[in-house]
Amino acid sequence: MGRREARDRAVQLTYEREQRGLGADDLIAEQVLAPDAYTSTLLAGVERHMDQIDGLITRFSTGWPLQRMPALDRAVLRVAVYELGHEPEIPAAVILNEAVEFANTYSTDDSGKFVNGLLSAVSQELRPS
Repeated sequence: MGRREARDRAVQLTYEREQRGLGADDLIAEQVLAPDAYTSTLLAGVERHMDQIDGLITRFSTGWPLQRMPALDRAVLRVAVYELGHEPEIPAAVILNEAVEFANTYSTDDSGKFVNGLLSAVSQELRPS
């Protein structure tokens, strides 16, 4: 499984984790098809750094409280913010591009633009040029 597919699965599992109120380890253990190593890394990393990730999302989402965002947007943002902060070998442009694609695919008509704007601001904070 490539990184794009791993991110996609991580977004889906992050969404499921929130909806069901499960921890990452419990959710991974339930999967019929075990997630690949990178998916597991992303899921566990999001869980481990949730307070920091949600703090950044909240700080840069002017006028949009975290709980008012569509749940799928939160999942996409959490995975992308984790990668921006903790996977420095992955170019920010790749992370942002795929996050926008996932938001456009899985969420509302406006989600791609929202995700792009928010992640651009977070990226400037976490990876200044």
